[in-house]
Amino acid sequence: MDFSLSDTQQMLRDTAARLIRERYGFEERAKILASEEGFSRKMWATFAELGLLGVEIPEEHGGIGGTFQDLAIVLEAFGRGMVVEPFIPTVVLGAGLIRAAGSEAQKSELLPRVAEGGMFLAFAHGEPKSRYSLTHVETTAKRDANGYRLDGAKAVVLGGDCADRLIVSARTAGKTSDREGLSLFVVERGAPGLKIRGYPTVDGTRAAEVTLEGVRVPSSALLGPEGGAFPFIQQTIDRGIAALCSEAVGNMQALNEVTLDYLKTRTQFGVPIGSFQVLQHHMVDMYIAHEQAKSMAILAADRADSTDAQARTKAISAAKVQIGRSGRFIGQWAIQLHGGIGTTMEYNAGHYFKRLTTIDRTFGDADFHLTRFATAT
Repeated sequence: MDFSLSDTQQMLRDTAARLIRERYGFEERAKILASEEGFSRKMWATFAELGLLGVEIPEEHGGIGGTFQDLAIVLEAFGRGMVVEPFIPTVVLGAGLIRAAGSEAQKSELLPRVAEGGMFLAFAHGEPKSRYSLTHVETTAKRDANGYRLDGAKAVVLGGDCADRLIVSARTAGKTSDREGLSLFVVERGAPGLKIRGYPTVDGTRAAEVTLEGVRVPSSALLGPEGGAFPFIQQTIDRGIAALCSEAVGNMQALNEVTLDYLKTRTQFGVPIGSFQVLQHHMVDMYIAHEQAKSMAILAADRADSTDAQARTKAISAAKVQIGRSGRFIGQWAIQLHGGIGTTMEYNAGHYFKRLTTIDRTFGDADFHLTRFATAT
């Protein structure tokens, strides 16, 4: 595998890194979190101007036609800044689904608006009783003379409170946990019977509980084949996991840097505490944990768009296991090495650890993916 960056990838890395360094510092992020929406539409417009929202979107739909590896570079930089804008819900999950399963009409309508920053998307798939299962869907879609009627509930919909369109999974046939019979529908915000209750999560990002009570959508709202959506759902979640892995790598690197800087400046007994050998050993272990996570994140990014579902699933789960373990190790030792200041809201170390903890739990924790890896067939 060639790990060197192309000219385009180098440009993306430099652009995203400079944006985070110059305009998305910890204090600026705190102001964004304190705003009414909990994210910045102005910053979102900046992402669009720099072409970051259209990295994977084809050129004919207003993007730059890049690969997932290109997107992973941006996500790693965003991890360093703990970006709270709904980038993964809109760009990776939402736009990725439309690009993979949508008709030409749907792509032409929605993808350009995402690339230009004029539309937020969210993938409403998880349900109150589904936990990490991708097949457990109780929401139903019943066909009628005018299209479909959707009824059900979705839980912890990432970016759901600001989404202009929801991509909703619903069962058009089969039993609750069958792979067959799942369908996807594009539902407009404000549709009669659609209720969205947004809230902040522990790491500062946003999610929503979504209720559908007799929501009617036209036949044109169907995304992909009726009853055959599971392969698209599975790959979309795998891509979401790969995206989280890349973000986590940037987060870990930034947390290591913050911790190392603290060890160099905090003094005790008249010397920097970083001069104590035992603390140096812990710092080395944290560095190794980051490097292990980075290697697996690269593998996940490489396999994210593979059409071999079994190979993709095993690689993605393996990466998620390492990300979870490395994130916990680095986060816990960062707090230990900082002492009390590491747990304060005014200092960034605890916020990095919160994000790493949330990433570990999103789309399946390390224990879940270890089992998934072992049983993948």
